[in-house]
Amino acid sequence: MMATGALTIIFGTQETSDFWVDGLQLWWQQVKGGLSSVRRLVIYLDNGPNNSGSRTQFLKRMIEFADWSGLEIRLVYYPPYHSKYNAIEHVWGVLEGHWNGDLLDAVEVVIGFAKTMTWNGKHPTVELMDEI
Repeated sequence: MMATGALTIIFGTQETSDFWVDGLQLWWQQVKGGLSSVRRLVIYLDNGPNNSGSRTQFLKRMIEFADWSGLEIRLVYYPPYHSKYNAIEHVWGVLEGHWNGDLLDAVEVVIGFAKTMTWNGKHPTVELMDEI
């Protein structure tokens, strides 16, 4: 959340359009209680293959999420090759520095490193979403 600096990292078994929206729904269920005045989500995206504005499955699922949540959704896409403006790229850099070249040979290891990193002075909320 750019407004508060809170970080949630959701890992899954495969990255798909459905995973992106399922993760968004999981996140919203966790935070909506403290954000009751929020009526609009502005979501910044990198235009990757699973969250592209031309990906019909992603757009279909985002509409379903908007209907389910009652929120207005605004999708904002970063220009190609401008990852320096994308806050999540900075998060990945911090996480990579935190694991410091250790072998990431199990999901539990990856999640453990993610849970113990710090972002804006706090540990992130880390979830594993392994159901389809």
